[in-house]
Amino acid sequence: MTGETTVRTAVRFHGRSAQRETVRALLDGLRAHSGHLVVTGEPGLGRTALLQWAARSFRAGSVLHLGPATDRRAPATAEELLGTLRAAAGEAPLLVCVDDAHLWDAPARAALGRAAEILHTGGRIGLLLSVAGHRAVDAEYARLPVVRLDPLAPSHADALLDDVTDGATAPAVREQLLAEAEGNPALLLALVRRLSPAELRGLRPLPTPLADAGTLAAVAGRALSGPSPDAHDLLLTVSAAVRASDGPDVDTGLVLDALRHLLPEPAPAPAADPLPEVLAGAGDRLRFHSPLLRRTVHATAAPDRRRAAHRALADVLEAGGHRLPALLHRSWSLSGRTPVARLADRLAALAADGTVPASPRLRTKAYARAAELTADGAARAERYTAAAEQALLAGRPDRARPLLAAARGCAAPAAVRGRSELARGMAELRDGPVGDAHQSLLLAASLLAADAPADAATATLAAAVAAWAAGDLPACLAALSPGPVGPPGPPGPVRRPQAPARSPDPVRDHRVGMRALLEGRLDRAAPSLEQVVERGRTDDRPEALLRSASAALLLGKVDAARRAGARALAAARQLGSDALVPQALEYLAYAELRAGRHSQARVHAEDGLRTALSAGQRNTAAHHRAVLALAASIEEEPQAVARHVEAALATARRHGLAQAATLAEWAAARADLGRGRPHDAADRLGLLVLPGPGRGHFAVWRLAVPCFVEAAVLAGRPEDTHEVLTDFAGWAAFGADPQAAAQLARCHALLAPQDRADDLYLRALARHDEAGGDFERARTALLYGKWLRRRRRPREARGRLGTALAGFDRCGAGVWAAQARAELRALGAAPQARGAGTLTRLTPQQLRIARHVAEGATNREVALTLAVSTRTVDYHLRKVFAALGVRSRLELARMVEQAEQDQGAGRSEKTGAQP
Repeated sequence: MTGETTVRTAVRFHGRSAQRETVRALLDGLRAHSGHLVVTGEPGLGRTALLQWAARSFRAGSVLHLGPATDRRAPATAEELLGTLRAAAGEAPLLVCVDDAHLWDAPARAALGRAAEILHTGGRIGLLLSVAGHRAVDAEYARLPVVRLDPLAPSHADALLDDVTDGATAPAVREQLLAEAEGNPALLLALVRRLSPAELRGLRPLPTPLADAGTLAAVAGRALSGPSPDAHDLLLTVSAAVRASDGPDVDTGLVLDALRHLLPEPAPAPAADPLPEVLAGAGDRLRFHSPLLRRTVHATAAPDRRRAAHRALADVLEAGGHRLPALLHRSWSLSGRTPVARLADRLAALAADGTVPASPRLRTKAYARAAELTADGAARAERYTAAAEQALLAGRPDRARPLLAAARGCAAPAAVRGRSELARGMAELRDGPVGDAHQSLLLAASLLAADAPADAATATLAAAVAAWAAGDLPACLAALSPGPVGPPGPPGPVRRPQAPARSPDPVRDHRVGMRALLEGRLDRAAPSLEQVVERGRTDDRPEALLRSASAALLLGKVDAARRAGARALAAARQLGSDALVPQALEYLAYAELRAGRHSQARVHAEDGLRTALSAGQRNTAAHHRAVLALAASIEEEPQAVARHVEAALATARRHGLAQAATLAEWAAARADLGRGRPHDAADRLGLLVLPGPGRGHFAVWRLAVPCFVEAAVLAGRPEDTHEVLTDFAGWAAFGADPQAAAQLARCHALLAPQDRADDLYLRALARHDEAGGDFERARTALLYGKWLRRRRRPREARGRLGTALAGFDRCGAGVWAAQARAELRALGAAPQARGAGTLTRLTPQQLRIARHVAEGATNREVALTLAVSTRTVDYHLRKVFAALGVRSRLELARMVEQAEQDQGAGRSEKTGAQP
């Protein structure tokens, strides 16, 4: 190392907007009343920085910083402490910042917590505390509101690195820094500070290990001060054991058995009770509260003691028959990094053995360690590549990228370089510019063609998927065209057989079917894609099931797509393939949307968004946000639509995701249409569906045509619709969208003269009855009812509008239900009031949750009672509020109480639900 980099202060506070908004609300409120807030998180995540930002931002009064009380005359009770603070405040607001409040002694902590609870009794004092992540549940703070600091998302960590280095970090160095920091901003800054400018630019090799003991200890600070020797052995053994574990915790029995091997013979039997403060126990498992502290314990231990801990763990695991983790610990018990060929070969062989029980995350560690111990460049590159493949499967692209960079630095044959490019392309496809992914995958296919044609075919299909995501139809067709990669197709036109033979190559079937579909030849597309769908009925591999779900969506077989997607989700979860879970949820969400089941689509997309962000898949997350925007566009949540659209478009524009961008723009326009703003909707949709360079994604824009026709007619611009309606008629005849035929008849009815519109609306409703889907049928009934009312046919209009209202209520389309109610009021027909009868709009689960909340239960208590997650309760409660038109739990309680009284009086609520 030639020197250190001077790290300038970050210009922006990265990735903490929600937390700063919460703190800002506390500061703003101090102008009128007192308040309190606890900031919590592991070391290095920015607790101190957030308190410093709050102190700098507070302008309404003075700021007081309190540290641990060492003066015996310091206030000993909450009342005395509060009196002291009020005296310091005087008549002006006062912000009191207490960093690391968990380090105060017990009486002082009790006084501090009690003072926070009684602040409301007078004055304008704000108490802002910071405590370690695991201490927020202590009795002193458990009743106080909490804002939690989590590790930075990859995009925010990336932005922070650019901010402090002016973007001067070499790509390979950037990947290693981000992977090593694991979202911890203080650790990331410390790593940058440790490197010289030449190292940051990739001109000199990086130090090994990158996060050394001194760097980790500096970030951990006082959190690890003073453990006893026995406690240190326990901490070291747990930290060593976690390195070869599938998760953040380890078996207590394994740790105690290893301690018996580690300690000298006369020593007393080890015990895990009481636990050191930095450890947590749950059942028979042990874990560190903080990953940073676990890494620090391992790095700062004496090398001989660290190797002894790994040797003891290897002995215990070998005795128990756990070969792969035992061999990993054996490799870590070696001194130095000298290549050991035999051990490396054994590690790689065990990692490759599918009969050995191990998660992708554990296989990643085994392959990577085998590569470190391998001298031969080609073998080392192959093992780094295999480790990267497993890291991607585990949903850790941040770990895969440095491994791929290491593989690229080794001389390797074409087949290994092709596998490396395939892994790199798949990482970019899920979390990077899809144009770059397309090129990487094409390069992978060319490198793999000679020695691994099956892998080459997979790379080519993935390149087509990347072009699809980018909306590049020529590139997609080129990737799908017959070529030297994979088995050649039969010459001449492909005819649809009566009983198609089962093809041995599902990737080729998918490829042939996709190309024929994009060329508009359903007779050639259907046989190949149907084989892919059919194969999903018997295959249990998540990759094959995902192909089956994709093919079913292309064919418009929504139920088959849902079945294959659900099975793919179960298989991916069972195998620990975290990278495939967000994709399975994406296909499930799209299938539910195509079927008109927006609520189910929203549930899958919410889960998919969470797992995609956890797996570092920003592109997949953008697709889930687009689905959430579409689902919210039918509900009374314009803020949710705007939030999801903005987030989806932010990623879509950076990474070239034309499909996600088109879906998000469609959602924003449909929200405008639902809220009675047809001019805005027509303007937005015109950019998506009308011919021109800005037209939306080639496979998506037609789905928005029915909305555009409705908006254009209502805006007085029917002449804009004729060309796109001709295209949509071809799409409806294609048969890949079950709703298209009914939507086409509705569009013709909107544009038809009065003498023909009646029959066309009736035809559209009949087609809806065949296709199913409450929302689209209710939209047609609403438009028909409006048309009948304006033709002075009130009796018929009332029936159609009532049907529309019932349909919208049934699928939770609150904003559209409001339109139906307004039309009914214009007819003099009063829609059902909010009192008795409104609970009929709730599903059975929503009704259960509403009753529990009405009885005063918190969301957490409801979740425990119904054995569901708090996230599920939150989601259903939002739906309850929207369906009933209430804004508070008190309003909900009054409505439920009134409904129960009406039921007791004989006016029964016809909910059809069991409590």
